[in-house]
Amino acid sequence: IKGHAKILLLVSFTALILVLVPGIGHEAGGAKRWFRISFLGFQPSEFAGLFLIIYLADALERKQTCIKNFFYGFMPPLVVAGLVVLLILLQPDLGTAVMLLAVSIIMMFVSGANIMYLFPFIGMSLPVLYFLIFRVPYRLRRIVGYLDPWGDAQGSGFQIVQSFLALGSGGIFGVGLGASRQKLFYLPQVHTDFIFSIIGEELGLIGTLGIVILFGLFIWQGLKISVKARDLFGKFLALGITVSIALRAIINIAVSTGAVPTKGLPLPFISYGGTALIFNMVGVALLLNISDR
Repeated sequence: IKGHAKILLLVSFTALILVLVPGIGHEAGGAKRWFRISFLGFQPSEFAGLFLIIYLADALERKQTCIKNFFYGFMPPLVVAGLVVLLILLQPDLGTAVMLLAVSIIMMFVSGANIMYLFPFIGMSLPVLYFLIFRVPYRLRRIVGYLDPWGDAQGSGFQIVQSFLALGSGGIFGVGLGASRQKLFYLPQVHTDFIFSIIGEELGLIGTLGIVILFGLFIWQGLKISVKARDLFGKFLALGITVSIALRAIINIAVSTGAVPTKGLPLPFISYGGTALIFNMVGVALLLNISDR
């Protein structure tokens, strides 16, 4: 797969551009994130994220001799990651874009890049972040709902309040598998963004702790594979895949428990979504391949 990193990146760019073209990309909920062929649909940002990680692992290995250099070692990977993030922002999908940017920065940091170079970019990005969050009405409503969900329980805080009710009503052992009430027209997006809340309602604290422990074990094993990898490509690739899945899981659980504002990131391996499941499994397959080498 290492020899095809650039081709995979080109496929990602092509798909992310095509999904924005009217008549090609499928729009739902005000966002163009999907291709739809008959009754089948898939989300290009899912495989674009994995392909970006593969490209960065290859590029960071090749640039080890000049990784400390701003123009030859630091900028090229950052520019590529920035372009992928920009195309995802145009869909718009802020959650996935921020997650991929964080994964890219972590991979660059571990590879030995001088992260101090990032501070000027962070300063320049603050006005952009202000516009993306506080000048977009639905995102601003999410912030307001996060800060005081009970203040507008039927409006901006509706999702978080219903999530709290689901988790609270589950107690220690839950109300029983399939017996959730909150998923019956109360809590929106129960099959994707708030699946963790329904698990908490049906299986209780025991079920949610089980999910957290399983993800913790996955992250631990993924990092072990990265540390023990025989070459730098395997090390960076395993790290990128592990961090990508870990961030999705952490953010999804944090959203369900009201720790962070609502974001549209699914819970890996559990939330509904064929594209995400397929490429998460491909990521696991790559981890297993690295561990066997």
